[in-house]
This record gives sequence, structure tokens and C-alpha cells, in this order.
Amino acid sequence: MRKTRSPEQWRNIIEEQQASDLTITEYCQQNALSKTTFYAAKNKLKVLPDNFVRAKITKKSGVIKPQQPITLVVGKVKVSLPSTTPATYLNQLLHEFA
Repeated sequence: MRKTRSPEQWRNIIEEQQASDLTITEYCQQNALSKTTFYAAKNKLKVLPDNFVRAKITKKSGVIKPQQPITLVVGKVKVSLPSTTPATYLNQLLHEFA
């Protein structure tokens, strides 16, 4: 009887083979798999090389919009600073303007 496997099941089988010390032929023999079917599934899934680590997305975040610069106006003087300016520097600057 022919067993149908999902892409996720094939992905797990292929990863298991890669983690083992067995060749594909040995692995297929030990696990009653057709070598032809194994290679077909591997090609279909386009499994990456053994030394590649698949990354998993753990959190989706939105697009970060560039922030507006910080603008200080004291009298006739206008100072524009990047939004990433450290708070300690801003504090020191404000004390100098005071």
C-alpha cells in the first residue's frame, strides 16, 4: 500500500536523514522508503544544504518609519539633531542653553 506524506512530513524526514550519519541509500533502506521518492520530495521542497540553519520567524513587526529629527530653537539659534541623539547629550545641551 502506498503511503502519502505531507510536505511537512517530508521536510522532517529529509532533516532527519541529514542529521543522521547515514547516506540517503542507507536511510531509505532502514526506513522502507523509495530512494526515487525521497529524491523527488527533496527536489520538490528544495531542501537547503546540511550546513544551512533554517530561521524561524518568531515575531512579525511593522515597517519602522524614519523618525523626525529633534529641533531645538533658542532665540535666533536653531539646532537640529538626529532622533537617535542620546538623552544624556540632550540634557547637557539644554543645561548649556539655560
